[in-house]
Amino acid sequence: MLPLQRNVKTYFLHSSLFILTFGTTTLAGVQWLNKDPFELGNFFYGLPYSLSLLAFLSAHEFGHYFAARYHRVATTLPFFIPVPPFLVNPFGTMGAVIRIRSPWPSKKALFDIGIAGPIAGFVVTVAILLYGLMTLPGKEFLYSIHPDYRGMAKIPTDGLTFGTSIFFWGIAKLCSQFEFIPPMSEIYHYPYLCVGWFGLFVTALNLIPVGQLDGGHILYALLGGDRHGKIARIFFFVLILFGVTSFIPLLGMKISLGTSGWLLWAIILYFIVKLDHPPIVDDEKLGAKRRILGWITMGVFVFTFVPFPFIE
Repeated sequence: MLPLQRNVKTYFLHSSLFILTFGTTTLAGVQWLNKDPFELGNFFYGLPYSLSLLAFLSAHEFGHYFAARYHRVATTLPFFIPVPPFLVNPFGTMGAVIRIRSPWPSKKALFDIGIAGPIAGFVVTVAILLYGLMTLPGKEFLYSIHPDYRGMAKIPTDGLTFGTSIFFWGIAKLCSQFEFIPPMSEIYHYPYLCVGWFGLFVTALNLIPVGQLDGGHILYALLGGDRHGKIARIFFFVLILFGVTSFIPLLGMKISLGTSGWLLWAIILYFIVKLDHPPIVDDEKLGAKRRILGWITMGVFVFTFVPFPFIE
């Protein structure tokens, strides 16, 4: 195949996946508002959700992409992953990924490429979340979705509930004295809050310091392979502990540390992502600025991690 034909096919694939993801996330945005996603007139209701979600995903993946280009590391453009929201995933997407096509040249390159995505995505997520909190509609918006709530002394908090991280809780707490803040069981009806929560959750998932996740790249560059491997295993077994304890309430005990979904994530990490990071032959240590930024980013992981992402 000629290079021009190959490039045309490549760009067509990436752009098609982006357009499809725009479509599925817009349908998800409509569905989050309890509207019919198959009614064409409702399509524009999903745009605030889909555009802000795609902004977060694009910031994260292009952060990796441009850092890779800076270090002359061959990489693909982002592959966006569309998922019809009425099937399995109500968010309308499984995220986006890039593929690194050349060896890591140094720990500095590994660190810069690994950290650029989470930082870019985190900044955009916080901006979306703050915008959502500053432009929150009053209770009438929620009543338009749940007319049965009108007249109730307290908004019900049953049903699907998003778990809260320290970071999300802190920002919401700061804003609660000025505006009505919906309970976590209603967050998904507010597109910017929903995307803000989703962005923080995905950022935390990527920063788990295991294998070739972003957090694994950062930790390997900071500490080297031996210590990375030990810490990766600690976090792997913590995730298993979170998943296993979720079954304890079934036995009448109330000491659950997390949800069963962490068992599935642990399986993915073990068999697909792998616990250990591929070795990089480079003895040069990171400079002080990179080390400080790296540990700050690990702090972001701690404050955005959600042991109970979804509660029903």
